[in-house]
Amino acid sequence: MVSVRFICADGARVEASGTAGQRLLEVGQAAGMPLEGTCEGQMACSTCHVVIADEWFGNLAPASDDEEDMLDLAAGVCRTSRLSCQIVLDDALDGIEVRIPGEARDMQRG
Repeated sequence: MVSVRFICADGARVEASGTAGQRLLEVGQAAGMPLEGTCEGQMACSTCHVVIADEWFGNLAPASDDEEDMLDLAAGVCRTSRLSCQIVLDDALDGIEVRIPGEARDMQRG
């Protein structure tokens, strides 16, 4: 199992876990995070934008040019922003801390 700590916009902390090979988006959705993922991981939207804690950002594979382009469309983007659909969990990410931007909305959940 790979543990993930989500920090909600209101500061609440939600502990979740996934398996190696699972996308961070799926773990976040299962934990009730407002990550819509409208395009289902096809990098055609930015509705799964998250901010990775500084100390974990370097553990991720670099973002592709396509991901960077989609992040340009997301609200509240910062240096450690990523699309959660493009982060595949592995043992090196066990304990990763991820912040949900205040601008996050999941229109499918109301």
